[in-house]
Amino acid sequence: MADVPLGLTNGSLASFGPATMVDIVVEARELGYASFWVIEAFGTDAMTILGAVSQRTEGMQLGTGIIPAQLRTPQLAAMSAATLQQLNPNADVLLGVGVSAPGILRLHGVEAADKPVRFMREYLTLLRECLSGESVTFEGDYFQVKRFRLGLRQGERRPKIVLAALNPRMLKLAGELADGVLFNYIPQAMVGPSIEAVREGGDATIYAYVHAAVTDFEPNVDSARRDIFNYAMADGYANMFRRAGFSDEVNELRERYAAGDREGSIAAVSDRMVQAIDFIGSESEVSDFVRGHVDAGIDHPVLMAMPWGDDRRLVVRKTMEAAASALS
Repeated sequence: MADVPLGLTNGSLASFGPATMVDIVVEARELGYASFWVIEAFGTDAMTILGAVSQRTEGMQLGTGIIPAQLRTPQLAAMSAATLQQLNPNADVLLGVGVSAPGILRLHGVEAADKPVRFMREYLTLLRECLSGESVTFEGDYFQVKRFRLGLRQGERRPKIVLAALNPRMLKLAGELADGVLFNYIPQAMVGPSIEAVREGGDATIYAYVHAAVTDFEPNVDSARRDIFNYAMADGYANMFRRAGFSDEVNELRERYAAGDREGSIAAVSDRMVQAIDFIGSESEVSDFVRGHVDAGIDHPVLMAMPWGDDRRLVVRKTMEAAASALS
């Protein structure tokens, strides 16, 4: 599996702060990691972090995973990605976008799209036109543009568009209009069906966040339960978890939460669900978990190293090493 690229995301590293985060990416590059991805919600700005990383690494693919489409217009996303690409002509820029969760949007005072798939179809279409460098005039339900032209001279290497997707219609759209699709919180059982949905639209590269921690299970399983609980409360993730065989857990979790029993709701996340989504184990077990995603069809796994345990920095290092050994 030496030819399978491996990435790292900052999605679990925000508490370390931007400077330490960049140091961790430098370590990852030394371990052979091919890409680094930055989420954007209410903390770090994705493009600032990627710019800092690009100054400390050479040739590393630079990805946003994800930029909420409702917070950056296609024009601004194209400008940001093209600027980063021009500053890094020898690295791929992976412009990951997606429909953000309502909770994130409320923090920014933005309303969710009433028809998210139609919204993303317009967004991706306009985004690709903006990245073309040609004059763009566009009339849609969500976007209206008149004679926009990207004011940067682009080289042969241009940003690639990656769509974060969970459910069948969005997965198919990713295959149709994006260069890649990014899965998140995906159990291995859902990798095959998700890829099939993508292939109904086209041949997009398959990226996936793989959540894991090299640490002891019992002292840290509650951290995993809380993490999964937060996502199971979002309808898109809840539906995906149900399709993966966790209907009992999701239904009990939501029922207990509706009854005001938050701790009982968190406890509804079973050990089996934890180990399918936020895997905790030894170095060799984490290696096997990462390898399992590749065997299931992932082209480019992206490690989300969960920093759980007394020495959080050491856990991240060991988890990065374990994931790297899976593909060496």
